[in-house]
Amino acid sequence: MKILVIAPAWIGDAVAAQPLFMRLHEKHPGLQLDVLAPPYVAPLLGRMPQVQHVISNPFAHGELNLSGRWRLGRQLANSSYDQAIVLPNSWKSALLPFFSGIKTRIGFIGEARYGLLNVAHKLDTQSLPKISERYAQLAETPGTPLPRPLPQPRLEAPAVAHHATLESLNLVVVSDPVILCPGAEYGPAKRWPSAYFAELAQGLHALGRAVWLIGSPKDQEVCAEISAAAPHCVNLCGKTTLEQAIDLIAGAAFVVTNDSGLMHVAAALDRPMLALYGSSSPKFTPPLSARAEILSLQLECSPCFKRECPLGHFKCMKDMLPQQVLARVSARLVQS
Repeated sequence: MKILVIAPAWIGDAVAAQPLFMRLHEKHPGLQLDVLAPPYVAPLLGRMPQVQHVISNPFAHGELNLSGRWRLGRQLANSSYDQAIVLPNSWKSALLPFFSGIKTRIGFIGEARYGLLNVAHKLDTQSLPKISERYAQLAETPGTPLPRPLPQPRLEAPAVAHHATLESLNLVVVSDPVILCPGAEYGPAKRWPSAYFAELAQGLHALGRAVWLIGSPKDQEVCAEISAAAPHCVNLCGKTTLEQAIDLIAGAAFVVTNDSGLMHVAAALDRPMLALYGSSSPKFTPPLSARAEILSLQLECSPCFKRECPLGHFKCMKDMLPQQVLARVSARLVQS
């Protein structure tokens, strides 16, 4: 059996797809599972043993490029896939399997995809509240209940890769850094204030803990604000590849993070962590790990799922005080 999965564009969603990959291997022993994904997601998928090949998706978010999709589809036709599973809900994402002539094309109904998909699932949001469950459902026959519990995502992070990353970044080997991930790609409504992260870092430093900041190049301004107020921090924001970030997080004693792609990475590495939720919902995109603790004030106005606070007060994050977070983290560190 050869299956092609069209991956989502978000790092966190790609992590949430791993239970689907595990289920497909369970159902099809000897499966060759290939994944079409944006280049920035590929390193993450390379850490999943269920994925044999990662094929680069060259199309930018929102780009149609029908002729380019047709050409890539015809190239993929040479691989003779038995099935394609389309995880994004857009019409564009279902074009490649159709152009490739893949016989069985699976996904959820959405954006007039009838014909492009010929095994169409109807999404029941009540029975499948989590995005990981929705993806995993696509391994089953439409209408069949999802087997539970789902396996937890697990990324590979060999010790040799961890030490190589430390050496390449000229980092002093620290056995128990606390890693802070202050970014969130979706928007500022998901980000705990940088001043609060700085105060948390100062509190951790007072406890004798090394503190590292990790994020993408887009998070550099936020991390610079934190490191300016807490200069003892090692600011690695924008200085690592995704693979290096995975290796560093794998060696963390604890991770404090917004609801972000790196939150899902930390969960898939099974690190002790505290995830801070404001505008988003842990019922939809929780960290899939028994070692993850969630902090959410559960205000009446949240989750709003907006990029910026529509009411202007941002209480879902501003009322989550640094002292409260430090108390949670220090208690967990003592337990470990």
